[in-house]
Amino acid sequence: MSDTAILINTAVAVIATVVLIVRFKVNPVISLVIGSAYLGLAVGLGVKKTVETITTGFGDIMVEVGLLIAFGVLMGSILNETGAIRRLVERLLKTFGPGRLPYTMGLACATVLQSIFLDVLLVISAPLARRLAPKIGRLGTARMATAMAISLECGIVFMVPGVGALALAGLLNVPLGKMLLFGLLIVVPTVVIAIAIMTFLFRRGLWKEESDENHELFADEEEEQHDGGAPTGPGAPFRNNGSGGTPASGTPAAGTPAAGTGGSAVAVAEQTRQEPALTLLFAPLLLSLVLIAAGAILEVSKIEIAPIQFVGEPVIALLIGLVGTCIVGRYTVGQKRVEAGISAGFRESGQILLLTGVGGSLAAAVTAAGVGDILGGFFTASHVAPLLVVWVIAAVLHIAVGSVTLSAITAAGLLAPIAPALGLDPVLVALAAGAGSLFMVHVTSNTFWLLQALLGQTTRGALKSVSLGVSVASVVALGLVTLLSLFI
Repeated sequence: MSDTAILINTAVAVIATVVLIVRFKVNPVISLVIGSAYLGLAVGLGVKKTVETITTGFGDIMVEVGLLIAFGVLMGSILNETGAIRRLVERLLKTFGPGRLPYTMGLACATVLQSIFLDVLLVISAPLARRLAPKIGRLGTARMATAMAISLECGIVFMVPGVGALALAGLLNVPLGKMLLFGLLIVVPTVVIAIAIMTFLFRRGLWKEESDENHELFADEEEEQHDGGAPTGPGAPFRNNGSGGTPASGTPAAGTPAAGTGGSAVAVAEQTRQEPALTLLFAPLLLSLVLIAAGAILEVSKIEIAPIQFVGEPVIALLIGLVGTCIVGRYTVGQKRVEAGISAGFRESGQILLLTGVGGSLAAAVTAAGVGDILGGFFTASHVAPLLVVWVIAAVLHIAVGSVTLSAITAAGLLAPIAPALGLDPVLVALAAGAGSLFMVHVTSNTFWLLQALLGQTTRGALKSVSLGVSVASVVALGLVTLLSLFI
């Protein structure tokens, strides 16, 4: 078969996959398998070889990241049960003050909290962000909404153990420690710069409170606050904290009595004293990341220290983190809550694992078709143009499909075979695909509507804070990845 015919059939497979998802609402997992099967048969692999390619591609990627995704999601689900996220946000507000809250909360969501499945993290953190927004002052809702959108989406694709980052690393055979280090180099400045740009635009008149905010959505909640109901400040207990409905345990601000009687204030204070330190709750997760980074540093330095190499292996490091999180969770909220968190984590990880696996199937079909050799001849060893191509492919897929993770995985799968021919380090391809998949989060995205509803925005407001905000982050990240390519 000619090179042109192979490229045409590859394009048809990708377009058909997108159409099935967008137009006919077919589940992405099923659509990707259909696309992979079509490509294998169309380029002449034959029935047996096509099936083997699909199943082998699925199995290979599961070997790479299956346990990592499962361990990461389980850790996040248990952290949810302990109320650690709510307490972290309250601590950030108290430590850094209202003015820096969008940046501090954004960086927390984009880094240390990425073990938590996106929708869970969003549902937990968005109501906290909404209630804290008035404390920032003017443009509080706009700044918190765009900070949440940018940090949540960037964390998925850049920061280990975000599911997108794990999938990209697995598809492109990037050592997880390397993905962690370089992803951190990209995600931190991307979040800070993108939030700063959006804040500048908001202050120049982009945000119109009367048309971009939906105050009626939470009118009952606001009325309760004005009528002396449950306080909603940084140290006040939240009615629904994402931790199984148990009362929040933040302490009242200095000099401010707790709601209700003096006895209630004593009870709250007593509960606070009994809470474990926040560092203890996150210690297992942080230890995992440190071990992975240590293993990566040893690998780059070509230093052999067997014990550190063992615990620095990503699977072992995350297993240590999961065991530690279970122990801490059992100590803080009890065994039943830990078991509930584990059950929820298994439910959340199922579709993620399937989606990642069939992304590997498509990548395997593309490789078997010889697309990598064909496209590799179209590019020189120049860094800029190939990275831009990866970014554009991922961006177009995301605009059509509406899924950051799916578009990143698909783009990486299509480009993975040509990375060696481009003279690019695979980590650059992974980061560029992640950056492109962030472009234009819009109405086809479930995240868009969650942010719109949970942060009290109108659709017009969400188009500004979410669609424009994350698109700015996408472009900023591409620039940073391009700059990074000059050094590796």
